[in-house]
Amino acid sequence: MIISIASGKGGTGKTTVATSLALSLEEEIQFLDCDVEEPNAHIFLKPDFFKKESVKIEIPQIDFSKCDFCGKCAENCAFNAILVFKDKVLIFENLCHSCGGCKLICPRSAISFGEKEIGVVNYGNFNGSTFVNGYLNLKEPMPGPVIKKVKDFIDEKKLVIIDSPPGTSCPMVNSVEGIDYCLLVTEPTPFGLNDLSLAVSVLRKLNIPFSVIINLADIGNDDVERYCRNEKIEILMKIPFSKKISSGYSKGIPLIEVFDSYKDKFKLLIEKINKRSLKL
Repeated sequence: MIISIASGKGGTGKTTVATSLALSLEEEIQFLDCDVEEPNAHIFLKPDFFKKESVKIEIPQIDFSKCDFCGKCAENCAFNAILVFKDKVLIFENLCHSCGGCKLICPRSAISFGEKEIGVVNYGNFNGSTFVNGYLNLKEPMPGPVIKKVKDFIDEKKLVIIDSPPGTSCPMVNSVEGIDYCLLVTEPTPFGLNDLSLAVSVLRKLNIPFSVIINLADIGNDDVERYCRNEKIEILMKIPFSKKISSGYSKGIPLIEVFDSYKDKFKLLIEKINKRSLKL
């Protein structure tokens, strides 16, 4: 089973839930940190890294001995990554999505591809399980290829926990595509409710089953719970506000080490998800 821990916004406790869930299980699992713009699950799981791979994308290159500056490549580029002048072609690498359309449409075969590194993927082990995370290079705008590289490591025979990027844009969608179940972590605030509803819309469009975990459950108001009741969304867990949890988080101490009782709660959480998946 592949379970993704997601949220509509940052700071809801997504990594707290994901790492606590991983550390509560006794079986061998896989943990993938797909928040490649700001990965931090390694701070809590403390893996021993043994391998690093570069993530590269293809960038078009122009052979000016063949190019007649017809402009068809620029006309075809949906991302405006190519600009053709009378005697010059500009390639905006940060806009290029490596789709290959420019090469296919070029009537003079004047376009080839070179490689550009946009990030790295690290592989490691923790507690007898495997850990993978990715880092998007500074100033690179597209985390998607790095996220896909991280997910290439998925072994569907094992339980896989994915710590997704925050939000509901392309990185979050890249991380939840192909999963079996999603846990949405939210907080009982107006911002939490607004972004939870956006995340729910995304998962419903992708036809991915999901439930909700409310973090900081004893602050704010009950609008999130009312929303879940009205939308028939099950709340699987509530985690109250605690200075001990926050203090532990700031020091890289997982929730289940701060409060040992949560280890059994997260084991029960997996059992609930398994039962729901069997009914689907």
